Amino acid sequence: MFTAFLINDPSGDPGVYLEFKYRREVFLFDLGELQRLPPKQIRKITHIFVSHTHMDHFIGFDHLLRICLGRNQHISLFGPPGFLANVESKLGAYTWNLVQNYTNDFELAVTEIHSTHHIKRHYRCRSAFHPEDEEVSAVPTTRLMEEEAFFVRYAFLDHSIPCLAFSIEEKSRLNIKKNVLSAMGLPTGAWLTGLKEQIMKNESAESPVRVWWKNEEGTVEEKFVPLGVLQEKAVKITAGQKVCYVTDAVWSDGNVEKIVQLAGGAELLFIEAPFLQEDAANAAGKHHLTAHQAGTLASMAGVKRLIIFHFSPKYKGQSDALQKEARNAFHSGVSCADEQAGKDNAG
Repeated sequence: MFTAFLINDPSGDPGVYLEFKYRREVFLFDLGELQRLPPKQIRKITHIFVSHTHMDHFIGFDHLLRICLGRNQHISLFGPPGFLANVESKLGAYTWNLVQNYTNDFELAVTEIHSTHHIKRHYRCRSAFHPEDEEVSAVPTTRLMEEEAFFVRYAFLDHSIPCLAFSIEEKSRLNIKKNVLSAMGLPTGAWLTGLKEQIMKNESAESPVRVWWKNEEGTVEEKFVPLGVLQEKAVKITAGQKVCYVTDAVWSDGNVEKIVQLAGGAELLFIEAPFLQEDAANAAGKHHLTAHQAGTLASMAGVKRLIIFHFSPKYKGQSDALQKEARNAFHSGVSCADEQAGKDNAG
């Protein structure tokens, strides 16, 4: 279950901040201007997915570096062909002669995505960010990463250069029936995370689940319950959520097919809408979408909710027109990105 929101207003640099509600992981989609994110939120970021390295999608790298230096933090970054050189150019612009004295070791694990293979390198602060441990791996699918509870997929879109779109999808959602737990004489609490992990691992019904809590004296008490009993009585499994991020793509048969497939059935679609349909020729010339095209794609993909962003500066003060055009194409309403710039709960 996620909470996802635009970092900036719809006319600002692209970027979506996605936080897991029950996991210590935060995803960032694109690295545009980050000044509106408090340092506390930036330091929680664990993964960053960069669509491409045009300035408005990558200028935030330096701010990220400044905030995280001196922290014992590990961030995984993913980007399109040429991404490793882009990152190394950024890191190479600074002098690192004193970093070996740092107590903590900030580390970046950077993966460059190609259609047939991935290239991964590590960069550690205390090693002056010299590239280390290069790994090259073949990629049989567009599944970029997978963990017990979710997976991330990508698609290459045409923006006159390769531009990545991403989706993140829960494998399933585990809902706890708190009233049933109460009837069983069991508390809620942190132990439920372990229960969910055991279910996701498909452990046997006889596997013991440790149920623990603190009593009034502050002493930890515990009991063990078979996984099968809890799963049958107190857990409801439903389809997981899906969030998709699409930006900087021209309207073309190839892009349409890829976007609809990637975003299909998503709970929430973040998609660029820089131009009005009356300026479709201008949009095509700049390899971008119109608001009408964004709404149409959302409708074709059968998404539940839509948030548009990346408005062209030429429409300053006309965000309502872009929203209306996307909403009309989508047929079922579009979330107001002006309001969503604060926070939108995808859960």
